[in-house]
Amino acid sequence: MHNRRAVGQEGEALAASYLKERGMRIVDRNVRCALGEIDLVGLDGDTIVFVEVRTRLSLVKGSAKESITAGKRRRLVRLAQWYLKGKRWENRSARFDVVAVTWIGEMPELDWIPNAFDAFGCR
Repeated sequence: MHNRRAVGQEGEALAASYLKERGMRIVDRNVRCALGEIDLVGLDGDTIVFVEVRTRLSLVKGSAKESITAGKRRRLVRLAQWYLKGKRWENRSARFDVVAVTWIGEMPELDWIPNAFDAFGCR
């Protein structure tokens, strides 16, 4: 598995399964607009969860967690605002999670980081 898109899709599928096993309901995947893409949108109880999935096959460029820059966080916040407005969910609570998939060797390792960042720290 060396195609970048295929690696990303496999990482997102693993992340979605992992989150479902832990009780999250996945309500949307790969939501695209002019601002970019939201990998996964889930419901954890009444909370809308925007999930950024980062997949790495090596640590040469750093870990999957380290690859989420301040600019990426700001973009995710704008995407979430756009998504919530479109669904008329502006008044619902939301959070930003990260699932880091590190695939070195046979089995991938998943690291779920609930509340990885908030909208206020992204200005």
